[in-house]
Amino acid sequence: MAKLQGFEFWRKTLKEARFVVAPMVDQSELAWRLLSRRHGAQLCYTPMLHAQVFVRDANYRRENLYNELCEEDRPLITQFCANDPEVFLQAALLAQDHCDAIDLNLGCPQMIAKRGHYGVFLQDEWELLEKMVRLANEKLSVPITCKIRVFTEIEKTVRYAQMLEKAGCQLLTVHGRTKDQKGAMTGIANWEHIRAVRKAVNIPVFANGNIQHLSDVERCIQETGVQGVMSAEGNLHNPALFEGCSPPVWEMAEEYLEVVQRHPPCTLSYVRAHLFKLWHHTLQIHQDLREELAKVKTLEGLAGVSKQLRLRCQEEIAKGRDVEEKEGGLPFPHWICQPYVRPEPKEPVANGNSHGSEVKKTVCQKRALEDSDGSADTLSKNKQKKRSRNPHKNFCPEQKPKYVKCEQCGNPKGNKCVFNLCRGCCKKKAYKEVADCPSHGLRFKTKAEKQKADEDERRQDGRKEDETKEDERKEGLATETERSSSSSSPPLPPPDPNTELQVQSKTPLPL
Repeated sequence: MAKLQGFEFWRKTLKEARFVVAPMVDQSELAWRLLSRRHGAQLCYTPMLHAQVFVRDANYRRENLYNELCEEDRPLITQFCANDPEVFLQAALLAQDHCDAIDLNLGCPQMIAKRGHYGVFLQDEWELLEKMVRLANEKLSVPITCKIRVFTEIEKTVRYAQMLEKAGCQLLTVHGRTKDQKGAMTGIANWEHIRAVRKAVNIPVFANGNIQHLSDVERCIQETGVQGVMSAEGNLHNPALFEGCSPPVWEMAEEYLEVVQRHPPCTLSYVRAHLFKLWHHTLQIHQDLREELAKVKTLEGLAGVSKQLRLRCQEEIAKGRDVEEKEGGLPFPHWICQPYVRPEPKEPVANGNSHGSEVKKTVCQKRALEDSDGSADTLSKNKQKKRSRNPHKNFCPEQKPKYVKCEQCGNPKGNKCVFNLCRGCCKKKAYKEVADCPSHGLRFKTKAEKQKADEDERRQDGRKEDETKEDERKEGLATETERSSSSSSPPLPPPDPNTELQVQSKTPLPL
């Protein structure tokens, strides 16, 4: 059967999906996808998977894809991050039988993507991306799709999308934010770029960004002309977003926990993260339960904290708090599923010596890097917490150890590794060559020598046992011979010569 392409793929395989749950690292796992599908989602993506790890690690494949297969969870698109055409193809070939399409992540803006050189940090390497998409389109039995971020210039964004379409991309998701729009600087997604891309390409386009309610979905489709709309954070805070309703948080939390129990195993950290998102607004008020939710170590414990939050909210409702003024300017009471809007960066107050232009320039800049002495005033909140736990910890970048890359995979190598490799590559080589690496605690040679010595010792013990048995057998035979000889009759006496002569005389002579 020929591989479906473009709009035919969207209509027949994806069933004209309009409501899409985005690929989210450690968040769009099977249980959450099933919950979202119950409440209006028509297409889901797996979490972003690392192509290189997916190829080399069978456990990673089982835990992140093979063990999360379910008939209800279709259509499904598997997303990979990669920067090597061959590795991306190998990973896609291993996954293609378990999904409806393979997606290449070209939109992740996080620091880990910068260090690993994937995601949005490949958007300037058009030749590499063209090769990756073309190779996958030629070799895979399922379509190849891409998720991108926009450039500042609309024209460049359009050329970028057309290049991917020409290389073989069959569906394009456009996140209307640039590479630098993340964290506190996220800002508003630009739908103008998305509309321009939709007009310029002849493949289905999904829009991503600024989706907090069902009304945003309808407005985005109308303004941009896209085939579908993808939601990430909006979906995490309200899984019923695509239904157009905002249910009480505890209903979604309890239903999610029920799905988790029906489809094990589910990593506890994923469940905890989802509960933190769902109960976000309530946990700002009940700080004690926030700490409790962070500490519990079992699924039952997480369910117990969620139940306590429900009881507290119901007590507030019984006291009439639901008709009072909303906390923190929220559109609904805090126990109702609703989006989280990031606060805008605070503008610094200009003193008498400052000028308005300088203040404006300061607002546009990112937070300055830490000073070389790592003073507490310039450290991030996360690093300040680390310093409170360990006052002697040094955050000076000049004094941090310089990591040397592994010769095979590019990960940091062991400082004292005998092969100058990271632990994963060292383990493979040490196993193949039957060698030791004390730095990584690998003792293949030692174990082999010990095993051989044990076998030699067992063999020697076996020989001694055989010799002992042979000696015992010979000794037993000798004893038996002596016994048989002693129990036999005495020998006959020699014949009497007189008797023999008499016998001879009686014998008649021949005639």
